[in-house]
Amino acid sequence: MSEALQAIDVLKTYELDNVTIRAVDHVSLTVNDGEFVALVGPSGSGKTTMLAMLAGLLRPTDGSIRIAGKELGTMSERRRTAFRGSNIGFSFQSNNLVPYLNAQENVELMLRLNGKLDRKSRQRAVDLLTRLGLGERLNNYPGQLSGGQQQRVAIARALIHEPSVVLADEPTASLDTERANQVVSTFAELIHEQNRAGIMVTHDLRMCRYVDRVVRMQDGHISEIITDRAAIAALADIEH
Repeated sequence: MSEALQAIDVLKTYELDNVTIRAVDHVSLTVNDGEFVALVGPSGSGKTTMLAMLAGLLRPTDGSIRIAGKELGTMSERRRTAFRGSNIGFSFQSNNLVPYLNAQENVELMLRLNGKLDRKSRQRAVDLLTRLGLGERLNNYPGQLSGGQQQRVAIARALIHEPSVVLADEPTASLDTERANQVVSTFAELIHEQNRAGIMVTHDLRMCRYVDRVVRMQDGHISEIITDRAAIAALADIEH
Protein backbone atom coordinates (compact mmCIF):
# COMPACT_ATOMS: atom_id res chain seq x y z
CA MET A 1 0.00 0.00 0.00
CA SER A 2 1.19 3.52 -0.77
CA GLU A 3 0.45 6.59 1.29
CA ALA A 4 -2.32 8.64 -0.36
CA LEU A 5 -2.58 11.14 2.48
CA GLN A 6 -0.11 12.19 5.14
CA ALA A 7 -0.62 14.81 7.85
CA ILE A 8 2.46 15.54 9.95
CA ASP A 9 2.29 17.46 13.24
CA VAL A 10 -0.65 19.56 12.04
CA LEU A 11 -1.69 22.52 14.19
CA LYS A 12 -4.66 24.84 13.69
CA THR A 13 -5.19 27.75 16.05
CA TYR A 14 -7.71 30.60 16.28
CA GLU A 15 -7.62 33.80 18.28
CA LEU A 16 -10.76 34.46 20.32
CA ASP A 17 -10.88 37.38 22.76
CA ASN A 18 -7.07 37.42 22.97
CA VAL A 19 -7.06 33.71 23.80
CA THR A 20 -5.42 31.17 21.46
CA ILE A 21 -7.72 28.23 20.75
CA ARG A 22 -6.04 25.05 19.51
CA ALA A 23 -8.72 23.43 17.36
CA VAL A 24 -6.26 20.80 16.13
CA ASP A 25 -3.18 20.30 18.27
CA HIS A 26 -0.19 18.65 16.57
CA VAL A 27 -1.99 15.74 14.89
CA SER A 28 -0.23 13.23 12.64
CA LEU A 29 -2.18 10.80 10.47
CA THR A 30 -1.45 8.63 7.43
CA VAL A 31 -4.08 6.98 5.22
CA ASN A 32 -3.10 4.50 2.52
CA ASP A 33 -4.63 3.80 -0.87
CA GLY A 34 -7.60 1.49 -0.47
CA GLU A 35 -8.07 2.29 3.23
CA PHE A 36 -11.28 3.64 4.76
CA VAL A 37 -10.91 5.48 8.08
CA ALA A 38 -13.54 6.81 10.48
CA LEU A 39 -12.74 9.99 12.37
CA VAL A 40 -14.88 10.11 15.52
CA GLY A 41 -15.14 12.17 18.68
CA PRO A 42 -17.43 14.58 20.52
CA SER A 43 -18.44 17.97 19.13
CA GLY A 44 -15.53 20.36 19.45
CA SER A 45 -12.92 17.60 19.32
CA GLY A 46 -11.36 19.02 16.15
CA LYS A 47 -12.38 16.35 13.68
CA THR A 48 -14.30 18.65 11.30
CA THR A 49 -11.48 21.22 11.34
CA MET A 50 -9.04 18.42 10.60
CA LEU A 51 -11.17 17.24 7.70
CA ALA A 52 -11.34 20.77 6.27
CA MET A 53 -7.54 21.01 6.34
CA LEU A 54 -7.18 17.60 4.67
CA ALA A 55 -9.56 18.85 1.97
CA GLY A 56 -7.42 21.91 1.36
CA LEU A 57 -10.25 24.19 2.47
CA LEU A 58 -8.29 25.48 5.48
CA ARG A 59 -4.59 26.11 5.80
CA PRO A 60 -2.93 24.66 8.90
CA THR A 61 -1.26 27.11 11.25
CA ASP A 62 1.72 24.75 11.30
CA GLY A 63 2.60 21.27 10.11
CA SER A 64 2.44 19.50 6.77
CA ILE A 65 -0.34 17.91 4.69
CA ARG A 66 0.58 15.86 1.64
CA ILE A 67 -1.89 14.28 -0.78
CA ALA A 68 -0.73 12.11 -3.67
CA GLY A 69 2.80 13.20 -2.77
CA LYS A 70 2.04 16.93 -3.10
CA GLU A 71 2.41 19.40 -0.24
CA LEU A 72 -0.78 21.48 0.10
CA GLY A 73 0.75 24.16 2.30
CA THR A 74 3.20 25.44 -0.31
CA MET A 75 0.59 25.77 -3.06
CA SER A 76 -0.88 29.10 -4.10
CA GLU A 77 -4.63 29.49 -3.62
CA ARG A 78 -5.25 29.01 -7.34
CA ARG A 79 -3.06 25.92 -7.59
CA ARG A 80 -4.58 24.40 -4.45
CA THR A 81 -8.08 24.92 -5.85
CA ALA A 82 -7.12 23.18 -9.10
CA PHE A 83 -5.40 20.36 -7.22
CA ARG A 84 -8.43 19.89 -4.96
CA GLY A 85 -10.72 19.63 -7.98
CA SER A 86 -8.65 16.81 -9.49
CA ASN A 87 -7.38 14.91 -6.47
CA ILE A 88 -9.86 15.34 -3.61
CA GLY A 89 -13.50 14.31 -3.40
CA PHE A 90 -15.54 15.92 -0.62
CA SER A 91 -19.07 15.18 0.55
CA PHE A 92 -20.37 17.98 2.77
CA GLN A 93 -22.99 17.44 5.46
CA SER A 94 -24.99 20.26 3.85
CA ASN A 95 -24.75 18.56 0.42
CA ASN A 96 -24.04 21.80 -1.53
CA LEU A 97 -25.90 20.57 -4.59
CA VAL A 98 -26.60 23.02 -7.42
CA PRO A 99 -30.38 23.58 -7.31
CA TYR A 100 -30.87 24.07 -11.07
CA LEU A 101 -29.00 20.87 -12.02
CA ASN A 102 -30.63 17.45 -11.81
CA ALA A 103 -29.06 14.54 -9.91
CA GLN A 104 -27.03 13.25 -12.84
CA GLU A 105 -25.88 16.76 -13.81
CA ASN A 106 -24.80 17.47 -10.22
CA VAL A 107 -22.63 14.35 -10.26
CA GLU A 108 -21.24 15.18 -13.70
CA LEU A 109 -20.33 18.70 -12.59
CA MET A 110 -16.91 17.66 -11.24
CA LEU A 111 -16.13 15.98 -14.56
CA ARG A 112 -17.24 19.05 -16.49
CA LEU A 113 -15.09 21.35 -14.36
CA ASN A 114 -12.08 19.07 -14.92
CA GLY A 115 -12.69 18.81 -18.67
CA LYS A 116 -13.31 15.04 -18.40
CA LEU A 117 -16.99 14.78 -19.27
CA ASP A 118 -17.54 12.27 -22.10
CA ARG A 119 -19.91 9.42 -22.95
CA LYS A 120 -18.03 6.90 -20.81
CA SER A 121 -17.92 9.17 -17.75
CA ARG A 122 -21.63 10.02 -18.16
CA GLN A 123 -22.41 6.31 -18.02
CA ARG A 124 -20.21 6.00 -14.93
CA ALA A 125 -22.32 8.72 -13.28
CA VAL A 126 -25.51 6.81 -14.10
CA ASP A 127 -24.02 3.55 -12.81
CA LEU A 128 -22.83 5.16 -9.59
CA LEU A 129 -26.18 6.82 -8.86
CA THR A 130 -27.97 3.56 -9.63
CA ARG A 131 -25.71 1.71 -7.23
CA LEU A 132 -26.61 4.26 -4.57
CA GLY A 133 -30.32 3.57 -5.13
CA LEU A 134 -31.07 6.61 -7.30
CA GLY A 135 -31.46 5.01 -10.71
CA GLU A 136 -35.02 6.32 -10.99
CA ARG A 137 -34.09 9.81 -9.77
CA LEU A 138 -31.46 10.80 -12.34
CA ASN A 139 -33.58 13.66 -13.73
CA ASN A 140 -34.86 14.97 -10.40
CA TYR A 141 -33.63 18.31 -9.10
CA PRO A 142 -32.42 18.69 -5.49
CA GLY A 143 -35.71 20.28 -4.48
CA GLN A 144 -37.49 17.12 -5.65
CA LEU A 145 -35.24 14.84 -3.56
CA SER A 146 -35.36 13.99 0.12
CA GLY A 147 -32.45 14.97 2.35
CA GLY A 148 -31.16 11.40 2.27
CA GLN A 149 -31.35 11.26 -1.52
CA GLN A 150 -29.49 14.55 -1.78
CA GLN A 151 -26.78 13.15 0.48
CA ARG A 152 -26.36 10.15 -1.82
CA VAL A 153 -26.01 12.45 -4.84
CA ALA A 154 -23.29 14.33 -2.95
CA ILE A 155 -21.45 11.07 -2.24
CA ALA A 156 -21.62 10.10 -5.92
CA ARG A 157 -20.27 13.53 -6.87
CA ALA A 158 -17.35 13.07 -4.46
CA LEU A 159 -16.38 9.77 -6.11
CA ILE A 160 -17.12 10.39 -9.80
CA HIS A 161 -13.81 12.01 -10.81
CA GLU A 162 -11.80 9.17 -9.21
CA PRO A 163 -9.84 11.34 -6.76
CA SER A 164 -6.84 10.14 -4.73
CA VAL A 165 -8.61 10.98 -1.47
CA VAL A 166 -12.34 10.96 -0.65
CA LEU A 167 -13.56 12.85 2.44
CA ALA A 168 -17.07 12.71 3.88
CA ASP A 169 -18.47 14.89 6.65
CA GLU A 170 -21.34 13.11 8.44
CA PRO A 171 -22.61 11.31 5.29
CA THR A 172 -25.45 9.61 7.18
CA ALA A 173 -26.73 12.62 9.13
CA SER A 174 -30.07 12.75 7.27
CA LEU A 175 -30.52 9.04 6.62
CA ASP A 176 -32.54 6.39 8.40
CA THR A 177 -30.67 3.34 9.71
CA GLU A 178 -31.35 1.08 6.72
CA ARG A 179 -30.33 3.70 4.17
CA ALA A 180 -27.31 4.77 6.24
CA ASN A 181 -25.99 1.22 6.26
CA GLN A 182 -26.60 0.89 2.52
CA VAL A 183 -24.85 4.16 1.70
CA VAL A 184 -21.78 3.66 3.90
CA SER A 185 -21.34 0.01 2.92
CA THR A 186 -21.44 1.02 -0.76
CA PHE A 187 -19.13 3.94 -0.03
CA ALA A 188 -16.66 1.52 1.59
CA GLU A 189 -16.93 -0.94 -1.30
CA LEU A 190 -16.19 1.80 -3.85
CA ILE A 191 -13.21 3.08 -1.88
CA HIS A 192 -11.75 -0.43 -1.72
CA GLU A 193 -12.59 -1.29 -5.34
CA GLN A 194 -11.16 1.95 -6.73
CA ASN A 195 -8.18 1.86 -4.34
CA ARG A 196 -8.92 5.34 -2.99
CA ALA A 197 -8.11 6.65 0.46
CA GLY A 198 -11.29 7.51 2.37
CA ILE A 199 -11.94 9.40 5.60
CA MET A 200 -15.41 9.73 7.10
CA VAL A 201 -16.27 12.01 10.01
CA THR A 202 -19.23 10.51 11.87
CA HIS A 203 -21.09 10.66 15.16
CA ASP A 204 -22.82 7.38 14.35
CA LEU A 205 -20.53 4.69 15.72
CA ARG A 206 -22.64 2.01 14.04
CA MET A 207 -21.11 3.08 10.72
CA CYS A 208 -17.64 2.16 11.98
CA ARG A 209 -18.34 -1.47 11.08
CA TYR A 210 -17.52 -0.60 7.47
CA VAL A 211 -14.12 1.02 8.04
CA ASP A 212 -10.61 -0.37 8.34
CA ARG A 213 -9.51 1.90 11.16
CA VAL A 214 -11.14 4.20 13.71
CA VAL A 215 -9.34 7.37 14.81
CA ARG A 216 -10.80 9.01 17.88
CA MET A 217 -10.15 12.70 18.53
CA GLN A 218 -10.61 14.66 21.74
CA ASP A 219 -9.64 18.25 22.57
CA GLY A 220 -7.78 18.61 19.28
CA HIS A 221 -5.64 15.50 19.80
CA ILE A 222 -5.82 11.92 18.56
CA SER A 223 -6.72 10.05 21.73
CA GLU A 224 -7.05 6.52 20.31
CA ILE A 225 -6.54 4.55 17.09
CA ILE A 226 -8.43 1.27 16.74
CA THR A 227 -7.29 -1.21 14.10
CA ASP A 228 -8.39 -4.54 15.55
CA ARG A 229 -11.46 -5.83 13.70
CA ALA A 230 -13.09 -7.26 16.83
CA ALA A 231 -12.59 -3.98 18.68
CA ILE A 232 -14.08 -2.00 15.77
CA ALA A 233 -17.08 -4.34 15.65
CA ALA A 234 -17.58 -3.97 19.40
CA LEU A 235 -17.47 -0.18 19.04
CA ALA A 236 -20.09 -0.31 16.28
CA ASP A 237 -22.33 -2.45 18.49
CA ILE A 238 -22.33 0.08 21.34
CA GLU A 239 -25.25 2.05 19.87
CA HIS A 240 -27.42 -1.00 19.07
